[in-house]
Amino acid sequence: MKTRQKIVVLTGAGISAESGIATFRDSNGLWENHRIEDVATPDGWRKDRQLVLDFYNQRRKQAQSVEPNAGHYALARLEDYYDVTIVTQNVDGLHEKAGSTHVLHLHGELSKSRSSIDESLVYEIDGWEIKLGDTCEKGSQLRPHIVWFGESVPMMEEAVDVALTADIFIVVGTSLVVYPAAGLVDYIPKTVPIYVVDPNLPDIRPRPNLTLIGEPASVGMTQLADRLIAEALATRL
Repeated sequence: MKTRQKIVVLTGAGISAESGIATFRDSNGLWENHRIEDVATPDGWRKDRQLVLDFYNQRRKQAQSVEPNAGHYALARLEDYYDVTIVTQNVDGLHEKAGSTHVLHLHGELSKSRSSIDESLVYEIDGWEIKLGDTCEKGSQLRPHIVWFGESVPMMEEAVDVALTADIFIVVGTSLVVYPAAGLVDYIPKTVPIYVVDPNLPDIRPRPNLTLIGEPASVGMTQLADRLIAEALATRL
């Protein structure tokens, strides 16, 4: 039996925006009317834990109330024909909700909490709240399992290793300006096709085998999935 080709996908906030998840920051530099420094940095956590917990509780509650869109479902559909790994900057869990089974979360997961003194202690959240006074087994306050500005991205090395195995690389809903995730493109050999799907196409260096699809994920990813599935079926004949 012929080995399935490997598709690696990098997704960003744009794919979830169509489901009603707010993109990371507004034009005024605020995130849901909060300064990024107050709710998405270790310093913000040290200054006001209650504010940070409340902020992510609301993000979590919102994420649990929305559904994946056609872009998420198109990526899940590809698993019937390809070996697919999604590397996502999103924390909302919509890829898994759509049925994708191999998802690498660069920036953490809203649905989980972790110890504030031992990052290896990670827990599923029952419901949508982390409360002040909720502690890990070592007695420290639980915090959102989110990678904040100023923190290392522990899954980045694994993401690079996965990217290096790609036969096809897809970028969906990201401006390619948030590093280190945006740097994944630089690891893709020039012989590997890259597809970029976004209505606001990022400024990416021209290269061989680059296809730009200036559509929202729900449209562009559905079109691309149909095309790739047809190609996979043709190779089986």
